[in-house]
Amino acid sequence: MNYLKAFLMLMFIIFISVVLFSCDSKEGADLVLLNGKIATIDKNYPEAEAIAIQGDTILAVGTTEEIEKLIGDNTEVIDLEGKFVMPGFYDSHLHFYSLGALKLKLDLRDAEYWSDIVNIVANDVKNKKPGEWIIGRSWHQEKWKEVDYISVDGFPTSEELDKVSPDNPVLLTHASGHAIIANKKAMELAGITNETVTPPGGEIVKDENGNPTGVFKEDASSLIYYAYNKYLDKRSPEEIKQTDIQILKFADEECLANGITSVTDASSSFDIIDLYKELYDKNELNVRMSVMIYESNENLNKKIADYKIIGYANNHLTVRAIKQFIDGALGSRSAWFFEPYNDKPTDIGINVTSLEYLEETANIAIDNDFQLCTHAIGDRGNKEMLDIYEKVMKQHPDKKDLRWRIEHAQHLAKNEINRFSQLGVIASMQGCHATSDGPYIVKRLGEERGKAESYVWRDLLNAGTIICNGTDAPVELVSPILCFYSSVTRKMSDGIEFTPEQKMTRMEALESYTINSAYASFEENIKGSLTPGKLADIIVLSNNLLTCSDEDIPKTEVLYTIIGGEILYQSK
Repeated sequence: MNYLKAFLMLMFIIFISVVLFSCDSKEGADLVLLNGKIATIDKNYPEAEAIAIQGDTILAVGTTEEIEKLIGDNTEVIDLEGKFVMPGFYDSHLHFYSLGALKLKLDLRDAEYWSDIVNIVANDVKNKKPGEWIIGRSWHQEKWKEVDYISVDGFPTSEELDKVSPDNPVLLTHASGHAIIANKKAMELAGITNETVTPPGGEIVKDENGNPTGVFKEDASSLIYYAYNKYLDKRSPEEIKQTDIQILKFADEECLANGITSVTDASSSFDIIDLYKELYDKNELNVRMSVMIYESNENLNKKIADYKIIGYANNHLTVRAIKQFIDGALGSRSAWFFEPYNDKPTDIGINVTSLEYLEETANIAIDNDFQLCTHAIGDRGNKEMLDIYEKVMKQHPDKKDLRWRIEHAQHLAKNEINRFSQLGVIASMQGCHATSDGPYIVKRLGEERGKAESYVWRDLLNAGTIICNGTDAPVELVSPILCFYSSVTRKMSDGIEFTPEQKMTRMEALESYTINSAYASFEENIKGSLTPGKLADIIVLSNNLLTCSDEDIPKTEVLYTIIGGEILYQSK
């Protein structure tokens, strides 16, 4: 009996100890940010001082005094000391794989002359064995300081590349991705001669004697890529996979460092989507992804039913969109216009995909409840695509809330602007393109057309169109802050404002990079604002983007990038 009393007394003591410990221990939020300037992008309470996170979601926002009550014994607390907080940037148009792949190529963005690029290639030749390919990206002839090359159609020829790299094939992609220049060795491997016929939807640039100059626009580039891909196919499947994984991880790191918590990947194959799933399953990718499938109509018909993915891996992967192209780019003169280019009166650009084929894609999309996102830059490209959207929508009046998109929507005839809002089409635009292209728009299109039709954000906003913003990296730098700067100032590199009447307000620009981008991917209920219950995807910046001077915007640094309540990037 004494043993029983002793046992019961021991149990009572243990019970009292547990109760007392529980009373002394205070549960609370997992992470708390205090003393900040918070732009919630939520109209119900647009400003706050502090935010509390539990698990991967936002628990509360409010004053520092209110949020301090949610601090527990195990809560991580960050004193923001007045720093600016906002939802993580949602880059609505970014080429994720290409961004990472740039790390493995010659980066030509900083070249000021064609001779700079030739020297970069010459130096790389020293590190290559004969026969190895030299790959680079991001040259742009309109951004060089002078014409220091033999020019055909405004582009350099391969002659200087042939001199420095006679035994190594060279393939250099234009910044836009819509043209390449290849040297003689690469053209030999591809079987290119003056008799080679240009494939539909492309152009082989030739000199006055009919000889290929090395420049290939749009689908003509596939002739060189075919030879390059044969070279790549010599690798084992495991080598290919490991390279792809490294490329995706490079892109992930770049996005985190630039405050990007979500991206719309603007074209990936079924194979890359499979790899995304594998990496998310292993927690080896961090940035959230909404993917546009870029495959042939034949492949879409075969596989699309298996690739509708919503909120996979705890809302890290969504696939519900299809990508298409109707034309090319302004820099390569392959954007499709009604009127000829001002600096090449015989050229109106290129319709890279037939209208019949695009209509077939639109029907695949609407039949399978997929969003359609079409690259359109020239005024005719935009008009023809809106016509297809309208036709297919009218044929399916029961289909609502499609949120189909035009990617870029750069040059619009005045009578097309209202059609975006009338059809519910989203304008997926990139602020940085206006200031990047601005210096040569008038050259390409003439004064009147260039300024009246180009990057008409204010006109679209006034018409009630939803605009989502992005960098289009690696076409431009993967910097939402610089893109925001372009959106609100329209200042080009020389300080001159390009059509300043088309500026966004600062709040409009923030919304275009947060809640609008989330809406454009059907995710506004879980992302895009700092609202309790939404995902805790948050960034902390060194400057207040709503109030700092124009000059201080580009100087703004990303201090923290938080995804799902986890700090994944912190500046040193």
